[in-house]
Amino acid sequence: MPGPAAGTAVAATTTDVVCLGESMVTFLPSQPGRLADVPSFGRGIGGAESNVACALAAAGHRAAWVGRVGADGFGDHLVETIASYGVDTSAVRRDPLRPTGIYFRTATDRGTDTHEVAYYRAGSAASAMSPANVPYEELFAGRILHLSGITAALSGDCLALLRELTAARPGRPLVSFDVNHRPHLWRGGDADASVLLELARRADLVFVGEDEAEEAWGIVGPEAIRAAVPEPSVLVVKRGSAGATVFASGLRPGPRSSNAGGAEDADTVTHVPALRVDVVAAVGAGDAFAAGFLSATLRGLPVRDRARHGHLMAAAVLTVPGDLTEPPARDHADRLVALDDDAWGTLRLGPGWTAADRASEEVRTP
Repeated sequence: MPGPAAGTAVAATTTDVVCLGESMVTFLPSQPGRLADVPSFGRGIGGAESNVACALAAAGHRAAWVGRVGADGFGDHLVETIASYGVDTSAVRRDPLRPTGIYFRTATDRGTDTHEVAYYRAGSAASAMSPANVPYEELFAGRILHLSGITAALSGDCLALLRELTAARPGRPLVSFDVNHRPHLWRGGDADASVLLELARRADLVFVGEDEAEEAWGIVGPEAIRAAVPEPSVLVVKRGSAGATVFASGLRPGPRSSNAGGAEDADTVTHVPALRVDVVAAVGAGDAFAAGFLSATLRGLPVRDRARHGHLMAAAVLTVPGDLTEPPARDHADRLVALDDDAWGTLRLGPGWTAADRASEEVRTP
């Protein structure tokens, strides 16, 4: 029967965050240049939700990834690699009829005109996820369930699944939703914009880039985005080098009260500047920011500190070539987060900064 059975009790929480979505094998170029000219590729993994799970596990949290992969060698590689970060992959399903998705990309930043990505994910095992074949008990076993708009774009069944998981129900874990607008994944028309807005409004904690909100919804500025997405208790608007603006009306799951104007419902608005970072590659920074913010949320830290932890986790990924890296040690990150505004504003982070024993060398001021 699609969806969880009515009245089914939520399992005792044994996991901090459960992440659901597609992960793929990534082929990374051995040198810069067009895909047509690159002679060889190294193998890695890529997937927004599995990236978040890996970062959280590396940061010491109990994280699980739920997905669907083919019964093939690429599926083996994905599951084994994600598990090697300490992520629980026991709920991953294997599909004997559909392959694991793969993709190739160039070495250039995805924001440039020369960046190329070649996806081979149509008909993948992940695209067959649906309300009828996912393990609901495992999905609802965490304190937080993390989803993204990428899954909704994979197929009609995947969209139905996200609608099921974001539906209001007693005992639902806090639902975290990263909009992750990827226009090339959608099947034409403006469905992506309305679907992503619908799902965001059903979540409890939402991450959205200021640029993607303008592209998908034609909305400009954090306040206008909040007006369009008023329901989530926490809305994080990522503004690139300008930092992040967080709107918070409460930190528990569930929609905000309908008593418009009530004091208990008034947003607190917190702007947290980004760090200056010597960027090696921009891939994976958004996922890392989400992981840092979720990590601090699990610890019950103030909103400013949640965003700062997001910036630090993003900086760790920005200063390495791939999507994943070892995050800063918790005590190291906590010391940086506790800096006053002036000291935070003078930080400059470069490759290797996460090594706490070299912090004095890698964390520099102008």
